Amino acid sequence: MSSELNMPMGSPAPGASERGGDGGGMDYRDWVRRSYLELVSSNHHSVQALSWRKLYLSRAKLKASSRTSALLSGFAMVAMVEVELGVQYTYPRVLLIAFSVCTTVLVAVHLFALLISTCILPNVEAVSNIHNLNSVSESPHERMHHYIELAWGFSTALGILLFLAEVVLLCWIKFLPVDSRKQTTCSTTTAINAATVTPPVTRGSGWQAALASTIIMVPVGVIFLVFTVHFYRSLVRHKTERHRDEIEELHKIKLQLDGHERGLQTV
Repeated sequence: MSSELNMPMGSPAPGASERGGDGGGMDYRDWVRRSYLELVSSNHHSVQALSWRKLYLSRAKLKASSRTSALLSGFAMVAMVEVELGVQYTYPRVLLIAFSVCTTVLVAVHLFALLISTCILPNVEAVSNIHNLNSVSESPHERMHHYIELAWGFSTALGILLFLAEVVLLCWIKFLPVDSRKQTTCSTTTAINAATVTPPVTRGSGWQAALASTIIMVPVGVIFLVFTVHFYRSLVRHKTERHRDEIEELHKIKLQLDGHERGLQTV
């Protein structure tokens, strides 16, 4: 009577399968395998929901990276074209080289992220618009996961950091020539009236304005880096906790199956 109560409904008793010998009976290993398949099939909808969640997350990342890359690269190109270099002012060579390199790398990084988003996003959009649960396997977001994360990192982390550096360099190029006319006037006065010369102003309002923008932007860049690292660690911690919960759930299922096996052996 106790063995009948301990057996699950719809499954044959191991004793009966052993008595049946090789004549078509089901042993305990077959029963455990069938129970596991039934458990997996019962969680089929939850697995599909997880796959669709990954699909929507990948699509959102691609859309955000494409919009951000197009916007920031456009701003960088406009800043490089519209900046007015003072003809009568001699810029430091290091400043001009840094501005040119930063603008080029900024545009290249954002265009690379935009290229990845443009190539992968239509395929993901085509699958996400199909109202079929089984169509999620046709999306390339799982195989192209590394490219999606690369585009996301280039567009948000590296691209925004380069854009902050671009703003600082642009401020220096824009504000440094402000006192160039004053310096020229002072040097002319020095040549004419050597007795009453006053030293030329080398650090005027333009230099102070550029320095002020740099002082403001350096803490902003540090805060941006700290927030990026903190956000990445929080995201990794969240994924780790989710995987740990899934492993614990599988371990509980294994313990239940092992306990049921020991109960059947004692009977």
